[in-house]
Amino acid sequence: MIKSKFGERLGSKTVVAQTNEVLCKVLCHNLCCVIQSMYELGIEPTFWTDKP
Repeated sequence: MIKSKFGERLGSKTVVAQTNEVLCKVLCHNLCCVIQSMYELGIEPTFWTDKP
């Protein structure tokens, strides 16, 4: 799923940068899955505020 959504190739040259790029793609994929699930299940997000 990640390859089809964000592409198969990495743009970075060094190993550290490639690792960071892959981790960013995984993070973005996870966020996309959470957002999609929110809309499919009709879940309203709640964010914390400073008010008690």
